Amino acid sequence: MFRKITVIVLLVVGLGAIGLGYEVVGGKIHIVYGARQPVEIVDPSIHYDWSTRNILQSLYDALLKYVDNPPILEPWLANSWEVSPDGRVWTFHLVTNAKFHNGDPVTADAVKFSFVRTLTLKQGPAWMLLGILDPEGIEVIDPYTIRFTLNYPYAPFISVLPWWYIMNPNVVMAHEVNGDWGTNWLRNPPNEAGSGPFVVREWRPGEYYWLEAWDEYWKGWPNPDHIGGFIFKLIREPASQRVAILTGEADIVEGVTPRDFDELAKTPGIYVPEYPGMTTFGIKMNTKRGMTANPLIRKAICYAFDYDALIDIYEGHAILEDSPFPPATKGYVSLKEQMYRQDLEKAKEYMRMAGYPEGGFELEYVYVAEMEEERLIGLVLQDSLAKLGITVKMVPMVWPQMVELASKPETSPDMMAVFTTPVTNDPDAIAIQYHPMSAGRYYYAHWYENPRVTQLVEQARATVDWDARAKMYEEIQRIILDDAPEIFGMLYNRRWAFREYVQGFRFCPLRMTSEIDMYYLYIDRAKLPPKR
Repeated sequence: MFRKITVIVLLVVGLGAIGLGYEVVGGKIHIVYGARQPVEIVDPSIHYDWSTRNILQSLYDALLKYVDNPPILEPWLANSWEVSPDGRVWTFHLVTNAKFHNGDPVTADAVKFSFVRTLTLKQGPAWMLLGILDPEGIEVIDPYTIRFTLNYPYAPFISVLPWWYIMNPNVVMAHEVNGDWGTNWLRNPPNEAGSGPFVVREWRPGEYYWLEAWDEYWKGWPNPDHIGGFIFKLIREPASQRVAILTGEADIVEGVTPRDFDELAKTPGIYVPEYPGMTTFGIKMNTKRGMTANPLIRKAICYAFDYDALIDIYEGHAILEDSPFPPATKGYVSLKEQMYRQDLEKAKEYMRMAGYPEGGFELEYVYVAEMEEERLIGLVLQDSLAKLGITVKMVPMVWPQMVELASKPETSPDMMAVFTTPVTNDPDAIAIQYHPMSAGRYYYAHWYENPRVTQLVEQARATVDWDARAKMYEEIQRIILDDAPEIFGMLYNRRWAFREYVQGFRFCPLRMTSEIDMYYLYIDRAKLPPKR
């Protein structure tokens, strides 16, 4: 073992002498972010996931923006707003100096266009406001004032606005073909229509995406030594990411193993920020078909699972869930005493009540191929359920395939590994994941439906009084837990590895998975090694 470690260290030192991955353009440093997930569609109305968000928030602005931990809503394109006493009418006043990359001003007309476009296309973030806001309810009061009249009071309205990016209507509609709202053009970079802090420099699908800082950004820059740009480079294997950050091929990585993060944190020239996140891991069980449609079987599975193994897999950098809602969510209630933990006697009792005292059946566990943590969790699941006589077949897939399977109850797997980050810190962002309105989305892979939960979710989101809402959300959490639509797993700590000269990282738990707001990053030139 000692000889193997020595060879690796020597290899790293030797590779490190080759040079660094960052680029110097016009005296500015363009850093490399090594990431596992590609970016396929860059249209704010069509699609989002963590890697896409990393690009979208760099190219576009929204009325408001989530920053910091705990998350707060910071005025961005809007600098003030008012809401009517009944919670239906929201009026926003825009900044007057914002401009798009082509020089056009960002006006209320552009805001209206962007919301109408997204609502009409019914993709991307549209689900957050469909049925709540209609195009007819959006009114331009003057060039820098816009009013939204909701169909009914919707308490979380303001909390979803950071997801609705504003596009330049002149640019988008100049490329409209056959009424497509410019989607065929906008989805393919370098095409964009934003006002954000970066613009596209070079785009190599399947390899890297290079964005550079826009010197004329209307909001200015928080640090004079801000990064000159960033190269979002695909490095899919955890081991390759580890080598990339050690050798300087990358300045930031996000996908190494938990153990490698621990080792990198001890490495000179590298630091590893770590924060408790709101991203939960669960194993969604199909409640509509097969053996997992039986709630007694689901409860048996929940009691059989070895939860402590989750903490071991993440080398102690995680906490177990004690409610269907993450702790940082407003309205969260700890249900520690009622939470499922490994109890094989209870598990076997539920199997007897279900009529399968010896098990004798097989269940599929579908997980993301090449995601080592999910594979290890699958091995734990196999071992746990074997004690009940249940065979677990592990099925690795690429994420788009999993999403497609989960979109229908007939094809959704028996059990599916899912990480979920709420889009806001309002409890509606979690509760809606257990409402039929979420049908077809990956986090609804369980296809769970309880009429009382459905009623409470709808009632709570239309209630303005927080105390009344809080009582509803407590009941929602208790019912969902009792129905056991999933193995409620853990919340892992969010970690990245940075070269020490990359500074300015601002964590916000509402950012998805490994998403970073590149706007705040800057270079500490005193720590910057020379480019070879």
